[in-house]
Formats: sequence, C-alpha cells, structure tokens
Amino acid sequence: MSEFSVEVVHQNIHQRQSIGHLVEPAPNATQLEKAFQAALVAPDHHRLKPTRFVVIPETEREAFGELLSRALADTGQTEEAQLERVKNHPFRAPLLVLALTKLQDHSKVPHFEQILSSGAAIQNFLLSLQAQGFSTMWRSGAVVESVLFKQALNLNATDLISGIIYIGTAVKAIPPRAEIQTSEFVSEWQK
Repeated sequence: MSEFSVEVVHQNIHQRQSIGHLVEPAPNATQLEKAFQAALVAPDHHRLKPTRFVVIPETEREAFGELLSRALADTGQTEEAQLERVKNHPFRAPLLVLALTKLQDHSKVPHFEQILSSGAAIQNFLLSLQAQGFSTMWRSGAVVESVLFKQALNLNATDLISGIIYIGTAVKAIPPRAEIQTSEFVSEWQK
C-alpha cells in the first residue's frame, strides 16, 4: 500500500464522527452494497458471521416509528412525550439500517468474541459509507433491550440489536476531533 493510501485510510478513520442532522442524498443500492461488503470482512473467528443488517425502506419508516414507540413502552417507559418522540426517529435521516448480532453457541468462539466481531463489522460499514461521502449516526438506547422489538425482528432472546444506523449527507461540516494523546490509553506490559 502506498504512503498516500495509508494517509487516506487514516484520515477517513480520524474524521469519522456521528452526525445528528442528515439529509438526502443517501447511498444508492451499489454504494450500500459496497458498505455491506466492507462490513462482512471484519475479523470473525471461525467465520460465524454473527452480524446481520436490516434496511428500513422509506415506505416503512412510519410503521417502524410505531414499532419503536411500542418497544420503548415495552421497556417500561410511560412518559407519553418520549413515546411520541421516538415515533419520529426514523425520519432523522433518509436511510436507516438496523445492525443485529445473532449469537451462536460455539466451543471455540464465546459470545463476547461474536459481539466484538459485530462491532468491528459495524465500524467497517460506517467507515465505508464515510469513504463514499456519506455521514452516519449509530444509536442504541433502551429500545434495543425490548423483548417486543426482538420478537418483531425474529431474534432469539440472546441475540442483540446492536443499534440503529442513520445514514445520509451532513447538513454542515462539524469541527474535527481534538487530537487524542495516546499515552493516556496505551502502556507497555512489564512483568
């Protein structure tokens, strides 16, 4: 890989941030497929492929908002304003994709490794979309713990809703992240 390519990869990683206000355009089918392909080559012990994605079609956003509201109520939320607010979440961006983690019992791949693999897949997905000129926001919240939500997605109780990914184009540029001092987070092992 050339020095230029390495720099471009690092820039893409460092510039990735969650963007809350997203508008059209969203990725087309070809661009989205490229991002899914990037996601599914994430590190994955024994190639179990625990990550699944569900695209919420534009025509289903209202129904999905209703499901989110019922799912939030299922977690114990009773405040009407919150239940009403979550109905509008699917309209925050032109495209929504659910990220799921389907856990499998495997003698050599514990669940925590499968969860880490799914997180890596989602990060690849976000970075691929950004490299193609799009912005994203990866959200979860109490709603992902809802039994009702999992049932609506045909998930087992042990499976995870790893988040809702909002995708589109940023309305405005946001300031770059401050440089991180790695010395606060990296040490050298000594016996």
